[in-house]
Amino acid sequence: MFESLSEKFRGVLSYFSGKKVVTESNIAEAVQQVRAALLEADVHYDVVDPFVERLQKRALGTEVLKSVSPGEQFIHVVHEEIISLMGGEEATLDMKGKCSVFMLCGLQGAGKTTSCVKLAAWILKKEPYKKVLLAACDLQRPAAVEQLKKLAGEQGIPVHSIEGEKNPRVVARAALQRGKAEQFDVLIVDTAGRLHIDDALMSELTDLKTLLEPREILFVANAATGQDAARSAAEFGSRLKMTGSILTMLDGNARAGAALSLREVTKKPLKFEGIGERVADFQLFHPRSMADRILGMGDVINLVRRAQEQFDDADQARMQEKFRKSSFTYEDYLAQMQKMKQMGPLTNLLKMIPGASAAMADMAVPEQKFKQAEAVIYSMTPRERQERDELTISRRKRLAIGSGVSFDDINRLTKDFERAKQMMKGMSHKQMPDMNKMNMQGSRKKWR
Repeated sequence: MFESLSEKFRGVLSYFSGKKVVTESNIAEAVQQVRAALLEADVHYDVVDPFVERLQKRALGTEVLKSVSPGEQFIHVVHEEIISLMGGEEATLDMKGKCSVFMLCGLQGAGKTTSCVKLAAWILKKEPYKKVLLAACDLQRPAAVEQLKKLAGEQGIPVHSIEGEKNPRVVARAALQRGKAEQFDVLIVDTAGRLHIDDALMSELTDLKTLLEPREILFVANAATGQDAARSAAEFGSRLKMTGSILTMLDGNARAGAALSLREVTKKPLKFEGIGERVADFQLFHPRSMADRILGMGDVINLVRRAQEQFDDADQARMQEKFRKSSFTYEDYLAQMQKMKQMGPLTNLLKMIPGASAAMADMAVPEQKFKQAEAVIYSMTPRERQERDELTISRRKRLAIGSGVSFDDINRLTKDFERAKQMMKGMSHKQMPDMNKMNMQGSRKKWR
């Protein structure tokens, strides 16, 4: 994601290589490089010029620090300005009252239907006791209703639809009545899109807005469409008074144009982002996280969030005690690997570590190694998993045959296990970091 723009910013940093001071001349040159990079990334032109003007003024007015290089100082200013451009702080959802209605709108192909299910699943993951209902009001696109029902059914989320109905207003009214009668906390409405904005589409959406009185009207934009997404969002916003945006398909060939333009053009916050095809690939939009990714600085904010979802305080305390007592076993090793897998593909996790993206550019991460390690540990006896029986040569040969890997693979696994055990044992003598107390720069703000 944003590889091209990240590479351009690394070029700006290298421009300062060898320069010992920040001057008006080299700042002006660097700012022009930033401007060219943003335009190439398809950032809306009404956003670029004010941005670079603010950037130049701030860079020239920034106190020169002897402890950092001119390039690092300039990129820091760029980083802070990008955060400001995208809103500064994480936005929230309006969940007040009973049966809060969220209406999703946008052009065809932006991912509205999928985003409806992702949003519903995200809410239920955060607050499992809530009841969420989906309304199938996209009656224009063939199979849209079936797609919504299939995706939602896989997550156990109910969908209100009316077989054969052609009027979305009828479906919406019935869904709202059901939502109130059955005491649903949230009603998420999937609406029709078009290939372009027309009066028929906007009239339909305006009628739905009047009927449903939604607390949130979220514009769904495809990240790959660049400043076209911003123009469409501005048009929807002027007619519907939308409350925010959802940026989808950030796992594809996005050029950052939409991410950097939407908030400035619409004056409404980006609230969520879709980062993959799975329903779970959906997260709150955080300006600092996005700025980090654009500048190739990893994504610590969302990495910590994923870890928090898998490793709670009790997990941390239990593992710290195991490391302290040197009782970390292959069973624990397997459990940790499985939790990491639940956080997402290893390749994606490594990209979230600062500095890892560039280092991994030409490196293929062996996801297969996780599967091999699982197979080997599952092939162990209970006593071997608990390290009560030593893995002798004969036992290793048996494990290689039982798990379908080579003898060398068994040796590598045992070495990796011992290294992890020693490393974590060393960490246990220090206070392990409490992820709940890490400075998330506003990312832990209550979301509703």
